Amino acid sequence: MTNEAHTRTLRTQLRFGEAPRWRNGRLFYSDFYRHAVFSMAPDGSDERLEVDVPNQPSGLGWLPDGSLLVVSMTDRRVLRVSPQGELSVHADISAHCGYWANDMVVSSEGFAYIGNFGFDLDAFLEEHGAEALYGEPGPPTTNLVVLAPNGEIIQVVDDLCFPNGMVLSEDGQTLIVAETMRCRLSAFRVGPDGTLSSRRTFAQLDGIAADGICGDVEGHIWVADARRRHAVRVGEGGVITDEVVTSGRCYACALGGDDGKTLYLVTGVTSAKGEAATSANGCIEATRVDVAGFGFA
Repeated sequence: MTNEAHTRTLRTQLRFGEAPRWRNGRLFYSDFYRHAVFSMAPDGSDERLEVDVPNQPSGLGWLPDGSLLVVSMTDRRVLRVSPQGELSVHADISAHCGYWANDMVVSSEGFAYIGNFGFDLDAFLEEHGAEALYGEPGPPTTNLVVLAPNGEIIQVVDDLCFPNGMVLSEDGQTLIVAETMRCRLSAFRVGPDGTLSSRRTFAQLDGIAADGICGDVEGHIWVADARRRHAVRVGEGGVITDEVVTSGRCYACALGGDDGKTLYLVTGVTSAKGEAATSANGCIEATRVDVAGFGFA
């Protein structure tokens, strides 16, 4: 039986939030159409501007020296913000992106894994309709780009269908990627050099458009469902153990708080650029869960 919980809304007036990450007692997140990365206090108060990203921010992560990496979507670059606040280009991945660069996860050693849309989502929807995203033949596939800590491209993994949210296992030896348009989580073995191999299906989630994801200490994955107003907790093999009901469509999630048991969820009315960019319907919601994320000891 699936356990069900509901959320409380902590913050409103986002345009389109993405990539929530807990760090140093605050929740960091991107807002596509405010063109900046922000952070907030655990209760949703005290929003702070962290860095402006004119070409739309998405995935976030940190290098071992404390530098913040930010995916710059429309020019398909990864930016680096030093601990002193200096902004530079960490990597240009445009040659390997079918369309906008998107989400990212960064390992404790500084290896970065970045996905991209692979196609113009809004144009595809206008021409084919939403159901064509999940049918056959579906939209074009694209690449996952692997960066060394110095920003060098060291691997390009092909044939992913809208690689979206990503999480590394607690031991750092497995990368799990949400393939949104295939409604599944795919897993890779991570080598000592940061490269990926031995691809397998972690969980097939038919009907769930897996968007942002995060992991807990029991090896389960929380999955934001971009088609519906909820997130689910799933184990390897696809068994859903828990569900959180949200006020809007759920696009991303992160475990945080002092004990790692606060699940933050980024929601909104739509991901369509025309509406999201001109409205302020995005929210950050939260609920308490029983199993903590890792890295909070």
